[in-house]
Amino acid sequence: MPKSKLSAFLSLILVFASGALVGAVGHRLYTVNTVASGNVNVSHGPGRKTDPEEARRRLLAEMREKVQLDDEQVKKADEIMDATREQFNQLRKSMDEKMKPERNHIWATQIQKTRAILRPEQLPLYDRYRADREAERKKNRNSGPSDNK
Repeated sequence: MPKSKLSAFLSLILVFASGALVGAVGHRLYTVNTVASGNVNVSHGPGRKTDPEEARRRLLAEMREKVQLDDEQVKKADEIMDATREQFNQLRKSMDEKMKPERNHIWATQIQKTRAILRPEQLPLYDRYRADREAERKKNRNSGPSDNK
C-alpha cells in the first residue's frame, strides 16, 4: 500500500476503535444501577434491605413447608412474631431515651466547634441553615412509618 492509503486506513481503524470505546463506556455508564438511599422495600441482592413484612411471609412459608406447620401453628407463630416485634420496639425506644442526652451533647459540641471556625458574617447563615435542617428532620420524622417511633 502507498503511504497515503496506509495512513488513511490506520486513521479509519483509529476512529472506529475510539468510537467503539466511547460507545462501550457510554453504554456502561447508561446501564449502571443507581445507588438507592434509605430503605429499600424488596430484596434483589446483597446490600439491599428486605421489607419486614415480606421477610415475615417468607419465613412463615418456609416454616410451613420445612417444619410442616399446620394453620393453627402458623397463627401462633405469627402472634409470637408480633410480640417479639413489640418487644424490640420497646427496647429500641428505651435505648433511644438512654442515648438521647449523650447524643445531644455530641451534637451541641459539633455545633459549638463549627460556630468557632466561622466568620461573624457567616454565623446568621449557619444558624438559618441549621434551622432549615432541623425543620426538615422533624418533617421527615413525622412523616415516617409509625412502627419506628
